Amino acid sequence: MKTNRKFTRRQSLKLFGLGATGVALAACAAPRPATQAPAAEQPAQPAAGGGKLEIFSWWTSGGEVEALEALYKIYREKYPAVEIVNAALAGGAGQGGNMKAVLETRMIGGDPPDSFQVHLGQELIASHVVAGRMEDLSELYASEGWNNVFPKGLIELASYEGKPYSVPVNIHRSNVMWYNTKHLAEAGLDKPPATWNEWFDYAEKLKAKGIGALAVAGADPNFSAHVFENILVATLGPEKYNGLFNGATAWDDPGVKEAMDILLKSHEYAQADYLSVAWGDINEVMTSGKASTMIMGDWTHGLFMSAGFKDYGWAPAPDTNGIFVALSDSFGLPKNVKHRENVINWLKLCGSREGQDAFNPLKGSIPARTDPDLSKYDDYLKQTIEAFKTNTIVGSIQHGAAAPQGFVNDYDTVVSTLLASKDTAAAMKELVAAAKTAGLSK
Repeated sequence: MKTNRKFTRRQSLKLFGLGATGVALAACAAPRPATQAPAAEQPAQPAAGGGKLEIFSWWTSGGEVEALEALYKIYREKYPAVEIVNAALAGGAGQGGNMKAVLETRMIGGDPPDSFQVHLGQELIASHVVAGRMEDLSELYASEGWNNVFPKGLIELASYEGKPYSVPVNIHRSNVMWYNTKHLAEAGLDKPPATWNEWFDYAEKLKAKGIGALAVAGADPNFSAHVFENILVATLGPEKYNGLFNGATAWDDPGVKEAMDILLKSHEYAQADYLSVAWGDINEVMTSGKASTMIMGDWTHGLFMSAGFKDYGWAPAPDTNGIFVALSDSFGLPKNVKHRENVINWLKLCGSREGQDAFNPLKGSIPARTDPDLSKYDDYLKQTIEAFKTNTIVGSIQHGAAAPQGFVNDYDTVVSTLLASKDTAAAMKELVAAAKTAGLSK
């Protein structure tokens, strides 16, 4: 049956283990379970002495590639007889794109990859756990001691009916504004815009110089949907934003209308060629100086480092200081995989301190574990680790933490249509209907 998990404020504070200082990821409705019977689990294989390990992801860009290879390097050292098949799918940047469509086909068709990258939370649970396609990882969590080193709320986010189904390898922040430090100095500013009013003032100065204020990948509508979620956080605040996913806040709330108006106005200051730019090419817009700011997750830090770009700084997205819009990449164990024991060892590595401290400094993310070796992390990541401890935490829509994939698909379509039509009333009506279909409204 369809369930609609609604959190009290006290319960939401527990998510991500933040105690009384944070507001956590809002829970959402799970979809109806599939009618087919769950697939039977395969018997355990012998210890990983050979065979293959197919890892499916959308990590094909700079920073992502290096981070994934860091995990592969450790795995090869531990299990030299295992052949790793890197099945990363190009063209799946950002929220997953093409990779998710291929994954869905393989999972439904009974040909799952050994393990695959998936955002922690509803993205996995609504799509594959409820349908009975994933193995329960409770025993692995217990044997590896993860119940003691992952924040309690993170484990809850990975769980369905009290059982964890994936292993978080990192935590990313969605609401970061990356900015060109040279442009900022040339505009006579000593600090980046902290509010949308300040940002629009800055945008006017850049417009006079022929520089786009906002980097936009207009050929990939999901990109602007990412921007929009962070404007929603700004106009609604964390409590009302969380309410979008449990029915406490309606999708036609005045704060949603305000966010749409800001989104439309911000795109008037995008770089000249934004309609032809794909998400996978957006970082070149920043490194080439065509645009001065970009609202994007902190995987951008890894991409900039990989590209050797140094003229950038970072700040919370406008009007979101003190709020952390969170998401997490994870890996799980599909039922009936070909190399089950190899996958178990892969998951052990992903959840280990060694693995996370090798992966995250290159990815531009912070570890899911609470016991990292901080000497391995740069200034940005140390600041982000601290922000995660002290900020109010809410979940990303676009990246699978706050809402089921069916709603995310509708949300992306609405944002794309809004940018073309400029009709905010119609967009809010469509979001209200999508939330009702997904079970997110009262």
